[in-house]
Amino acid sequence: MSYIDKLIALALLEDAAYEDLTAQATILPLQRGIARITAKAKGTLSGCELAQQVFHTLDSSIQQQWLKKDGDAIQVGDVLVELTGNMRSLLAAERTALNFMQHLSGIATATHNFVNCLIGTNCLVADTRKTTPGLRLLEKKAVIHGGGINHRMDLASGMLIKENHIEGSGSISDAIHACFQYNRDVWVEVECETQDEVKEAVQVCPDIILLDNMTPEQVRLCRQLVPDSILLEASGNITLDNARLYAETGVNRIAIGAITHSATALDLSMLVQAIPMNSAANDDS
Repeated sequence: MSYIDKLIALALLEDAAYEDLTAQATILPLQRGIARITAKAKGTLSGCELAQQVFHTLDSSIQQQWLKKDGDAIQVGDVLVELTGNMRSLLAAERTALNFMQHLSGIATATHNFVNCLIGTNCLVADTRKTTPGLRLLEKKAVIHGGGINHRMDLASGMLIKENHIEGSGSISDAIHACFQYNRDVWVEVECETQDEVKEAVQVCPDIILLDNMTPEQVRLCRQLVPDSILLEASGNITLDNARLYAETGVNRIAIGAITHSATALDLSMLVQAIPMNSAANDDS
């Protein structure tokens, strides 16, 4: 069973989706329906493939006609998917599917807002590891759907030297050298908070320098100290209001933790229309 299969199974179990008491009490076992998930806010879509698998997992007989896909821009009132099947099944899977879609679309939308803000610059929007435990792969995919890029996926994907590592090593130079000697098959990035730290880092030539919690003007000055051979990244206190100021300093990318840890869920809803029991659609012959 794959990670996604396990995640969906756990989510459905968490919601007791196979024991929907309300639907069992109010809806006949063979009642069928047509459900439509629609957008109640504009944004960027993510989680469609996951929602499709949620409905299929709960009831593989549900017919799905997706009108939108991951990464699509959507407007208020857009119908994202039309689902036809057992009405109890549709309602049992509804909340799990919507929870995934709303959360991931919120991340894609937040990312897209930053990407739009930087149009005309050469600066990219990157995510961080500030993700929901257990959902990182999905949230980072949502960042891609929003037009951003992924930073390291986990602690084994690259080396990011932060202040605590520098404290343990003794200096920025010592920390970078230690990383080079330990494993040169992955990239090495070092976090700097002052111009003096940047100057020290440049002498050792890490793959990436991260300028942390600097003002746009401080970043601009540091940009002049860093050769093009070293990728330059900025993070910390960057918002939609000032993101373009950072991008215009010449940094290669800005890292935004908020696009994953603070994104507002995109408002989506599902309504089901019962198919008359004497309809051909309810004929199981």
